[in-house]
Amino acid sequence: MSIRTDGLVCARRGRAMASTIVMDSLQSHALSRPDALPERKPRRPEPETREGDVTGSVNIAVRGLEWFGDLTQFCWRLVRTALVPPYEGKELLRQMDEIGAKSLPLVILAGAAIGVVLSLQSRDSLIRFGARSMLPTLIILSIIKETGPIITALVVCGRVGAGIGAELGSMRVTEQIDAIEASAVDAYKYLAAPRVLACVLMMPLLTIVADFSGIIAGWVTNAMSEPESLTHFIITGIQQADFSDLMPATLKTIVFGFIIGMVGCFQGMRTRGGTAGVGRATTSAVVLSSLFIILADVVLVRLIICLFPS
Repeated sequence: MSIRTDGLVCARRGRAMASTIVMDSLQSHALSRPDALPERKPRRPEPETREGDVTGSVNIAVRGLEWFGDLTQFCWRLVRTALVPPYEGKELLRQMDEIGAKSLPLVILAGAAIGVVLSLQSRDSLIRFGARSMLPTLIILSIIKETGPIITALVVCGRVGAGIGAELGSMRVTEQIDAIEASAVDAYKYLAAPRVLACVLMMPLLTIVADFSGIIAGWVTNAMSEPESLTHFIITGIQQADFSDLMPATLKTIVFGFIIGMVGCFQGMRTRGGTAGVGRATTSAVVLSSLFIILADVVLVRLIICLFPS
């Protein structure tokens, strides 16, 4: 029995070695004759699927809609709680000082820069067309109708929007807002409402200051080239101006102030992720506020033109 088993094993090994020798000889023969090899067809590239791109776009759209929905809820809750007494008068005065008084140097500097640039850029163009006498009117109307309000809003947005977002974001990640809510104090009434209301109240005043500083700087720049009294400059400039040029342009900054305060508070109070989240909240507050201010300005300018035609 053992001899028979050994014979079968040897036979199997022999067949395996023979098949190996045959395969090796066939491969060497095929390699020596390349034309004998079967031609390989190039593999078709798989069609690119854009399911990932579509899914990413859908997720971005969904997150955007969720953000707008959360902002709407935040706005509604803020307005509802702000109208119910008691009111935070001391906190409102403190925020008005923080937002208004401490923003004056930047606003004055920005307004003066606007006046200087308008005077320098417009003078040569008006002289070329023989309209040198229209320079005071051009400077004053340009500043009070559009340049002053929008530049003031963007300057205040950069300072106040970033400050509100960073302050409330730090309070959120350090659980100070949670402690305030645990003490039965409404964080919307105590933290958000005074800041938004202070922005709304101070923006028109800061705009008037920016307009005044821009007009003065424009007169000084013009007087360096051609002596002219301030009284004559202002009287000449306001001859073509009207009430509908000043008030609507100034009052539209109320909307800008509401946007700055609302977006800054919203981004700050929903901060997550520690100190990195505070940085993201601050950046997003400034960027989104600036974007919404520009978009709102387009709508408000068109509305003012319809309501106050020249």
